[in-house]
Amino acid sequence: MDAQFDNETTPELQQNGSSTLLLSDQWNIGENPNGGYLIIPALRAMQLREEHPDPLSVTAHFLRPGTGGELAQIDTEVLRSGRSVTTTRGSLSQNGTTRLELVAAFGNLVEGTGHDYEISVPPPLIPPPEECVGRSGEQQGVDLVINNRIEMRMAPVDTNSEEPKKAEVSGWIRLLDGRDPDALSLVLFADAFPPPIFSYVGRVGWVPTIEFTAHIRCRPAPGWVQGKFWTEDLKDGRMIETGLLWDSAGNLVAQSRQLAMFLPLDS
Repeated sequence: MDAQFDNETTPELQQNGSSTLLLSDQWNIGENPNGGYLIIPALRAMQLREEHPDPLSVTAHFLRPGTGGELAQIDTEVLRSGRSVTTTRGSLSQNGTTRLELVAAFGNLVEGTGHDYEISVPPPLIPPPEECVGRSGEQQGVDLVINNRIEMRMAPVDTNSEEPKKAEVSGWIRLLDGRDPDALSLVLFADAFPPPIFSYVGRVGWVPTIEFTAHIRCRPAPGWVQGKFWTEDLKDGRMIETGLLWDSAGNLVAQSRQLAMFLPLDS
């Protein structure tokens, strides 16, 4: 099977220093590409130093939706190049209009720092992927073309529970092309889960991201990636979503946080 993730997220460097890529429309949620997918080509262009291959921290501001099936231009600038961290700025534009602005810190997640102290979060107990339910566009009320590229299995919700409903989702995710996860794909996965606010209010809105931040903690082991996402803060039509990802070995591999708008369908 073709490595769709690599083929559809790797831009070509041009003579003028910019990078270009024909964005795929196979990562769409509704009419536009998933925001996590838009980030990956920019991150690849921003990976300038071989000794610092891994994104450690990624912050993206979504200015306008991207468009699948159209050419994107990526421009980058090194803000600081250090011994252990390189910080780079990047922007992705289409048709002369900037769609995405990023700042990312890159390092090496394999090289240890020599520190012995460690604090981590264990994964919650949820059913294995084969006992979870595939993410459905019919359930979410939107065309999930992205299901052609990723497979997601959502943990079932106990509808008989007497506890109050929570804006929370859990499940499993992997690339459909069979490619094992890496640090870059974790950034995509952190933005690909359905908005947890839908578990609380139902299919009654659209949730465009304003700002997204991901922190990559280590390179993931092969296999499914487990995720948990929740929203505890919704006010004046803006909400904050927090997420955690674990690899198949139970290691916490990424954390994310995003500010998004909650727009009812009739707004």
